[in-house]
Amino acid sequence: MESKWLVETEWLAARLDAPGLVVLDGSMHLPTAKRDAKAEYLEAHIPGALYFDINDIADETSSLPHMLPSAAKFASRMKAMGIGDGMRVVVYDSEGLYSAARVWWMFRIMGHDDVAVLNGGLKKWKAESRPLEDGTPPPRSSRHFTARFHADLVRNADEVKALIGSPTTQIIDARAAARFEGSVPEPRAGLRSGHIPTSRNVPFTTLLNPDGTLKSLDGLKKVFADAGVDIDKPVVASCGSGVTAGVVAFALALLGRPDAAVYDGSWTEWGADTSLPIETGPAR
Repeated sequence: MESKWLVETEWLAARLDAPGLVVLDGSMHLPTAKRDAKAEYLEAHIPGALYFDINDIADETSSLPHMLPSAAKFASRMKAMGIGDGMRVVVYDSEGLYSAARVWWMFRIMGHDDVAVLNGGLKKWKAESRPLEDGTPPPRSSRHFTARFHADLVRNADEVKALIGSPTTQIIDARAAARFEGSVPEPRAGLRSGHIPTSRNVPFTTLLNPDGTLKSLDGLKKVFADAGVDIDKPVVASCGSGVTAGVVAFALALLGRPDAAVYDGSWTEWGADTSLPIETGPAR
């Protein structure tokens, strides 16, 4: 399955040296994983890939983790990395599909639509014994990057609160069912357990095959339908901290809904704010 936003390992392997193509490793891990994504990148990455640090290319003034940076900061970082207008960006992560979709969403919200996710990511690339390299690639010459912020692709807490019970816009939570239902504690300390009232639960892992590749279009449609989601209606995706919500937004884009928004603060913000309502148990 290929689209302008999803490319296969065979496709990328044949184009690694193509001018105007830049490959990004957008790997990150939950703090509880005790893993260093940057160190893992330096040990082994797809040849020529640059490291896109989600925790660094972020709003440093926010108390919440890896919130969207300003358009000016994003443009400045891309320029320094040698990523410019007119370039084709392909992003992957080490898990198959986890944080790469967040990077895809960030590029799109900054007005750069020529961005794709590598299906199966580094996991599939390694399983196929494709070439890897270590260390830091030689610096690229700086390029001009024009950021045009698309505010319609992101939501804040007040906007999400106003959507509770909406007959049109649906809230989808990409966290695991046990976290959604509030039957287990959150991995981040100090957060309440449960979910945003009237939201539906589509754990991001249910959109993937066991090998970390994305399910077929029919498979994706079935997952959303089984969760009570009408893909013909607008969606705001949420998760733990705005990362795997990107997988939901990405899957919906492949199904013809590229307008799905992400609640950037997600449960890290909502679960900490006692003024915001929560529910526990299965989706109602």
